[in-house]
Amino acid sequence: MQTANSSDPKRPTKITRFKAQPSGSPADDPTPDYMNLLGMIFSMCGLMMKLKWCAWVAVYCSFISFANSRTSDDTKQMLSSFMLSISAVVMSYLQNPQPMQPPW
Repeated sequence: MQTANSSDPKRPTKITRFKAQPSGSPADDPTPDYMNLLGMIFSMCGLMMKLKWCAWVAVYCSFISFANSRTSDDTKQMLSSFMLSISAVVMSYLQNPQPMQPPW
C-alpha cells in the first residue's frame, strides 16, 4: 500500500480550488444574443418586405446564435428565432418561387 502512494504523480502543493467566473466578466460573450436579435430583425424584414436575401441572412444568424449559445441560455427564444427565420424563407419563396436575384 505504501508503494502505491509513493508513485502517485499528484503534487498537493499544486492543487488549487475552482473559482467560478463572476457574471459580466470577459468570458460572458454577448455574440449569441446579438445574433439572435439580428436574426429576428432580418426575419421580420424578409417577411414584411419579401426580401429573400434578408430571410437567408436571418437563417444564418440563427445558426450562429445556436452554435455559440450556452446550455444555460433560453432555448425557447432561440427556437422561436430559428422558426421565424425558416418561416421567412418559406413565405418568401411561396409568394415568389423564382430564384433569388443578387441584391447588386
